[in-house]
Amino acid sequence: MTRATFEATLENLDAIRQFIAEAARQAGLSEKDSYAVQLAADEASANIIEHAYGKGTGQIEMDCLWSDDEFKLVIRDWGKPFDPARVPEPDLSKDLSRRKIGGLGLYLMRRLMDEVNYRSSKKEGNILTMIKRKEAER
Repeated sequence: MTRATFEATLENLDAIRQFIAEAARQAGLSEKDSYAVQLAADEASANIIEHAYGKGTGQIEMDCLWSDDEFKLVIRDWGKPFDPARVPEPDLSKDLSRRKIGGLGLYLMRRLMDEVNYRSSKKEGNILTMIKRKEAER
């Protein structure tokens, strides 16, 4: 397990990606899976910075846990909670010029990771848990 806390700023996205990359390396993830986890973490962090904290400030805590079978990333913040069920599926059939900018973060996280779960409470904050199952050895 490895843990880090970051100030919720766009300038820290590089540090977050590096933290995730190092944890994925320690966990023995393939390059493809490592990239997927980094991209999912980047999307989640950007959403927290932009939507949960908005113009405010706060922290993002990250815990990476792994086993022989999976890599688990737990991200916690204390910003404004949100309801993933209220986020509509993006209409990918629309022409790019007709699509709303943004709105793909949650979709990407769900596509990149094997499990994505979110919960929120006043006591524990907002907790996003994402799991990537390790590719079987070929």
